[in-house]
Amino acid sequence: MKNQALLNAIIENAIDGIITINERGIVESINPSACRLFLYNPEEVIGKNISLLMPSPDREKHDSYIQNYKSSGIPHIIGHDRDVLGRKKDGNIFPFRLGVSEVKFEGERIFAGFIHDMSHQKEAENRLMQYTQHLEELVKDRTQTLNETIEALTATQEEVSNTLEKEKELNKIKSRLLSMASHEFRTPLSTIQLSTALLQRYVENIDNPKIETHIRKIKSAIVNLTTILNDFLLLEKAESNKITLEISTFNLQDFIKEIIGELKLLTKKRQKIISIPNTEIILVKLDKNLLKNCIINLVSNAIKYSGEETEIELSTSITDTMITINVKDNGIGIPEEDHKHLFEAFFRAHNTGNIPGTGLGLHIVSRYVSLMNGTISFKSAIDKGTLFTIELPRYD
Repeated sequence: MKNQALLNAIIENAIDGIITINERGIVESINPSACRLFLYNPEEVIGKNISLLMPSPDREKHDSYIQNYKSSGIPHIIGHDRDVLGRKKDGNIFPFRLGVSEVKFEGERIFAGFIHDMSHQKEAENRLMQYTQHLEELVKDRTQTLNETIEALTATQEEVSNTLEKEKELNKIKSRLLSMASHEFRTPLSTIQLSTALLQRYVENIDNPKIETHIRKIKSAIVNLTTILNDFLLLEKAESNKITLEISTFNLQDFIKEIIGELKLLTKKRQKIISIPNTEIILVKLDKNLLKNCIINLVSNAIKYSGEETEIELSTSITDTMITINVKDNGIGIPEEDHKHLFEAFFRAHNTGNIPGTGLGLHIVSRYVSLMNGTISFKSAIDKGTLFTIELPRYD
């Protein structure tokens, strides 16, 4: 009873809408968030067909969706796991993200729909599109200005100065665009992450592999999107010279253990991260945040580009003058023709295939290492893995 009361309280106070229907499409329950979203009272919806909340053509096709699902087992109910449109009581149409799960309860099929309002995100996307169009217009103007300058050859010093000023303005706009894009998407991503955690708690006692599969997909998508946003934000900071060194003294081995603990959550099936510590000297003076970003990026790449049941080796060594950190994997390796471009922004090796990535991670690592007056190098061959080596000066 206590667990049931807790579950009811969570559903009643959930930020996202939750609606359940039977296999005939009749609404059996609707939580307050869904009522506020669709502008209906519960008694106006419960007992009615769910198509009441749909615009055309889904309104007319909903019964056929359910029949197709019952005969094929393929979840085409409403708009499973994709963006769909809802119809409010006042007739207004709005976008939302819908996840549908089937639960068998007392011999009946119950379908639970989890509804996340996408209106604010769509507005943010529209604003981003407007900024992008504005940026494209500025780029077009800039290109035309440069072509005219080259053709004329008689441009005055004042014209050249104006051109450079426009270029500075363009770079500022690009920086603002990157920053805005990163921050605008963080709020919906955080909401999705929180909702996913709540959903996992709701269903932790329900043996349904489909639910677990979708939750894993959502978590994986959140990690990928967060990585992309972080990469763009870090690049913007690096290019704008907004990064300053914050040197502190810390225990390197404890620092490595902490990072490995975080990264174990990202490993594939039976992947292992092995740490080989330096046992003689453990205290170092470095920028912890920059070093952590470098190590996480290299080990994350090793996880991503290595197969299951593989080992990733993280080792350190310290001399009187130098701190060396090695990250070694047995992954797909880097083609030799790509070696010279590896640390360039937006570059990705030709053998990465469909593995997600922005091509910014190693570029950012190389800039951070340079800020710490260090060097980064690597050895790699196709299907023989990769070894990255960071060397940093040691200060007393």
